Amino acid sequence: MGRNNERNIKKHNDKLHKEQDKVKAKKVAREEKLKAIVKKFNENKE
Repeated sequence: MGRNNERNIKKHNDKLHKEQDKVKAKKVAREEKLKAIVKKFNENKE
């Protein structure tokens, strides 16, 4: 029941990459929100 066969290795890697993609997507979404906030703040300043 280890990760020593091809199917289990693939399943593990798919799961790992899915999690990494989630983290990356959250980071990108957060950056977009911050950009929007900064833009709005700068518009209000002028």
